[in-house]
Amino acid sequence: MTASDPHTAQDERSVSPDHACDRREFLKAAGAVSLGMVAANLAGAEPSAAEKKMPQIQMGKHSISRLVCGNNPFGGGSHLSIFVNHSMRSYYTPEQILKTLRRCEEAGISAWQASSGHLDLYRRCLTEGGKMRFLAIEANEPAVIERLAKGGCIGVAHHGELTDQFFKQGQLDKVNECLKRLRDAGLLVGVSTHMPDVVDSIESKGWDLDYYMTCVYERHRSEADLHKLLGHVPIPVGEVYLKSDPPRMFKVMRQTKRPCLAFKILAAGRLCDHREWVERAFHETLTSIKPNDGVIVGIYDRYGDQAAENAALVRRFG
Repeated sequence: MTASDPHTAQDERSVSPDHACDRREFLKAAGAVSLGMVAANLAGAEPSAAEKKMPQIQMGKHSISRLVCGNNPFGGGSHLSIFVNHSMRSYYTPEQILKTLRRCEEAGISAWQASSGHLDLYRRCLTEGGKMRFLAIEANEPAVIERLAKGGCIGVAHHGELTDQFFKQGQLDKVNECLKRLRDAGLLVGVSTHMPDVVDSIESKGWDLDYYMTCVYERHRSEADLHKLLGHVPIPVGEVYLKSDPPRMFKVMRQTKRPCLAFKILAAGRLCDHREWVERAFHETLTSIKPNDGVIVGIYDRYGDQAAENAALVRRFG
């Protein structure tokens, strides 16, 4: 993925089937598009994670794998369609989530990013012998923050959707009020966002925080914003993923000394139809961000061993 002039309409294209292969053929083969899905046997005959170390990053006093397991597939949030959402929800029972987390640990993935709603399942994971670290995204509820702190969560990032809403409304300082409560609770303090301008703004304010969660695609532009960029509004409007977005986010990630966790590096599954697209996304992300940055990738292992596949790519490029 290379950057293009944001003011040149023909260069600003969404990541879509019109510019790639026929996704319907993929859907027929797989039964559903999977977030983070790569071709089977991508990891090949590589040694297990126990035999080959996963790259690590530092989050406060905690060392975690550079690859973090995301949560959207577990909650049935594909960002693709209601049909894929339903497929994910039917597959990911609590028992299957725990099975996938165990496989993540076997592959060398030592952290899980989720919502507070999965805290009890995380505690069960620990009870059954798991050693995962837990990172949450939340907003502003003191009772929830307290529960996370007592439940073993190591860090909380202010929810990206709300962060971006406050920024657009000129009320970004409301986010900092929440961050202070997180700090008082003894948690690592983070901010999630889909907008490079948010990172720039927070950096200029000198806030007390430990890390960012940075979506590499600004997926929630308004129709007016899309028309300004593209000269038209794609259908469906929903979520549009532009090829020129990741370099913009990578740039601000490199400009902050704080660790950043890049997410949606596969454009919420839109770059998963071909092995080379997946490899390119991992390679371009891991070679464009700082050594102390990581990636969050959702795992939908209904059709393949994605934990091992993704871990192999991070070991290869990271």
